[in-house]
Amino acid sequence: MTATLADVAARAQVSPATVSRVLNGNYPVAAATRERVLRAVDELDYVLNGPASSLAAATSDLVGILVNDIADPFFGIMAGAAQAAIGEERGAREKLSVICNTGGSPERELTYLTLLQRQRAAAVIVTGGALEDPEHQAAVGAKLARLADAGTRIVLCGRPPLPGDSVCATLAFDNRGGGRRLAEHLIELGHRRIGYIAGPPERTTTRHRLEGHEAALEAAGLRLDDLVVHGSYDRRSGYEAALELLRREPELTAIAAANDTVALGACAALRDQGLSVPEDVSVAGFVDLPFSADAVPALTTVRLPLYAAGERAGRLALGLDPAPPGGIAAVRGELVVRGSTAGVRGV
Repeated sequence: MTATLADVAARAQVSPATVSRVLNGNYPVAAATRERVLRAVDELDYVLNGPASSLAAATSDLVGILVNDIADPFFGIMAGAAQAAIGEERGAREKLSVICNTGGSPERELTYLTLLQRQRAAAVIVTGGALEDPEHQAAVGAKLARLADAGTRIVLCGRPPLPGDSVCATLAFDNRGGGRRLAEHLIELGHRRIGYIAGPPERTTTRHRLEGHEAALEAAGLRLDDLVVHGSYDRRSGYEAALELLRREPELTAIAAANDTVALGACAALRDQGLSVPEDVSVAGFVDLPFSADAVPALTTVRLPLYAAGERAGRLALGLDPAPPGGIAAVRGELVVRGSTAGVRGV
């Protein structure tokens, strides 16, 4: 038999009005009483009438988390952290978080935003780099503005800020700064012929990391020339791009990759060509995914605080943390030097 609000009140030894106050969060209740009510809710498996209660509210209990690829640890870690932070809340703040996997499709991204608008989502968290297409960016901006007008909290995590004031908070990774520090590390080791394996050219993340890399080269009086190859953020792309770089520059001594997965693909290609890492060619990645420290040799990379960023995004989505000054917080990466990079032989 389905438990009722009166059943919860009886189990918690409080009035039905007190139960309602705890669940709706619209009136102060003593901590001990609140805990007793929530324990009774769990014991009786009481379910608040969501459709009925949402009719009186501007938004529902739904939080949408948009990712490009949930199988990619970059997105999985952020989404998992956001979902964990959202799941910690009880009572009136308790929300159902849903992962929306776009597969990198601009059309799916817009479709999910439309569906979340129809559901009157309490919050939307958009993760990862944006597509560099003015028409699509305008469409996304318009969708987010409509969501915000309806009371939905908008948080961007690992994504550049958008023009306008529809977004309540932006946690933007400092991809330019990380790309620059990584290239400076290779230059300090004596490398002058440095190849770069970039991500898809239409993504902001790709452009920003490459711009940081180029800035370091220019400051050292070096040129990128044709030592850059674009591809996907996967192992196969890294493998094929490394072979292409070796074809273009047989004297290559270092490769910087758009992410760690691409870097490991490059390492595999170098080994298959009879080259050693880092004795013959140094290799560095970006992000510091969990497997990077266990690679052989362990991968030099730029560590992005993915879990911390996702967790903060979840709390911002619920209004538990104050928005950063100006609504935008730059999330810096940390250079992590491991065994995959070394000085140039004979230098």
